Amino acid sequence: MRDGHIHTPYCPHGTADSFKSYIEKAISIGYDTMTFTEHAPLPTSFVDPVPEKDSGMALAEVESYLSDINRLQKEYKDDISIQAGFEVDYIEGYERETETFLNRYGPELDDSILSVHFIKGNSQWYCIDYSPDMYEEAFHDLGGSNHLYQAYFNNLRKSAEADLGAYKPSRIGHMTLIRKFKDLYPSPPGWEVRAEQFLKVLKDQGMELDYNGAGLQKPHCKETYPPKSIADQASSMGLPLVYGSDAHAVSGLKQGFSEIDPRILSFNR
Repeated sequence: MRDGHIHTPYCPHGTADSFKSYIEKAISIGYDTMTFTEHAPLPTSFVDPVPEKDSGMALAEVESYLSDINRLQKEYKDDISIQAGFEVDYIEGYERETETFLNRYGPELDDSILSVHFIKGNSQWYCIDYSPDMYEEAFHDLGGSNHLYQAYFNNLRKSAEADLGAYKPSRIGHMTLIRKFKDLYPSPPGWEVRAEQFLKVLKDQGMELDYNGAGLQKPHCKETYPPKSIADQASSMGLPLVYGSDAHAVSGLKQGFSEIDPRILSFNR
C-alpha cells in the first residue's frame, strides 16, 4: 500500500493533525510507503488569489518541515517507508522561481508532485479549486467552460513540458481537478479528448500520474481525479499511476481507495 500524496500540519489551509498521528494511522491501516507532499511555498513574486493567502506553506518553515520528516524517517524506519516531498505548483511565467526553489531543496526530497491550481484569466488569477464562487468568476472571465477547460489543460501540458531543472517532480497531481465543481458547472462536451491528449504528453515526458481519491469526497465532484475511464486509458498506455489520498487530515488517509482498481497502480518506489 503506497500513498504518494499526503499533507501535514504545515499546511496553512489544512488541520493541525500531527505527523505522528498520520504515520501511526498509516501503519494501522496497512500502508507500506507514504509520501508527505506539503504545498510548497508559492513564488515570492506571485500574489496568491485566495483571500486567506494560504495556498502554500511559509518559506520560513521549509527547513523545519524537512527536518521533521528526516527525524521521523529514522524513528519509523522499521515500520514504514516515509518519503519527503512537496506538492509544487506550476504557475505559468514563474518557472525560474520554481526552479530556484527546487534546486535549493531538491537534494533533500524523495518524491514530489507537480500540480496546477492557478489559472490566469483576462482580469486576474484564479485558484480553480478554492470555492464555487471563485470557479464561477473564472468561468465568466474566460468566457465559459470550454475556454476554462482549454486554459486548464494548456497549463497541464506546459507543466509537463516545462524545464524546471534536475529536481522537477516526476508526477502530475490530480489532473482533472478542474472537475471539482462539475455538478454545478458541467464540463464542456468532448472534454475527455483534452484529457486523453494530455496522457500522450505525460507518456512522451516519461512522467507518472497521481490517481487521487479526494474528489470522491467533494460534494460537487464525487469521482476520482482522474475518473476511472481516464485512469484505465492511462494504464493501458503504460503510464505509472500512484494512488494519492490527498489527505489534509488523518481521517483522509486511504480516502477513495476502495473505488480504485489496485491492479493498475504502481507500487515500485
